[in-house]
Amino acid sequence: MDDELTVIAIASLACIQQDLLHEGLGHGVAAWLSGAHEITLSTVALQSDISTRWISASGTLVNLAAGAALWAVLQAKPFSPAARYFLVLAMAGNLFTATGYFLFSGIANFGDWGAVIDGLEPHWTWRLALVVLGVVSYGGAMKVVAHALRPFKTREPARLRRLCVTPYVADGVLAAAAGAMNPLGLFYVIASALPSTLGANAGLLALPGLTRDWAVSDRETAGIHRSAAWIAAALLSVLLFVFVLGPGITLRF
Repeated sequence: MDDELTVIAIASLACIQQDLLHEGLGHGVAAWLSGAHEITLSTVALQSDISTRWISASGTLVNLAAGAALWAVLQAKPFSPAARYFLVLAMAGNLFTATGYFLFSGIANFGDWGAVIDGLEPHWTWRLALVVLGVVSYGGAMKVVAHALRPFKTREPARLRRLCVTPYVADGVLAAAAGAMNPLGLFYVIASALPSTLGANAGLLALPGLTRDWAVSDRETAGIHRSAAWIAAALLSVLLFVFVLGPGITLRF
């Protein structure tokens, strides 16, 4: 039996790392390397005094690289149930965010890849290309994550569903709470925080159905037990994420 509080803690940490990689290591470092003199980093966006296609694309590219690296780590050796669950959720968050952004920007003409293709003509072909890329890459990401979750498919049919639905809900609550702290308010919650989290992670909800006909794994993973270390790390990280990074941090160079 999996401990629900520990599962929520692991899901929260996985959500936070994906966001920090996207906004900080991706957009933030790209803006700094591009010569920005002022950068404001928050959980929902990065604002700088310069704007380039490279800066806009960098968050997605870092997420893709992180997803690939986490996949390689998962192949390297066995992990404890809690550690494996964290690595799978971290990989899922990075891959779903990156590939989902292609689809979102192609449909809505908004967001990072809307900025990347801004001004490129004929514009409708670029948007269509993003939609196709998003559909294909997101489908591929779902298959990768499904196989990584296979050891959690046990003789208890509802287990995998709980391990997919719980992080989806936890990520949505965390993103909304942090986004609500942004000085620009409700707009970023509706336009960025929730779509990028609930929309991108929608694949989690489909994974149990995708694996319904799979046999129980011969590497069946034991339960995720109560862990004070995971819970404490998540509590500290959530507080910093919501109340420090949520309002935004401005850096000047």
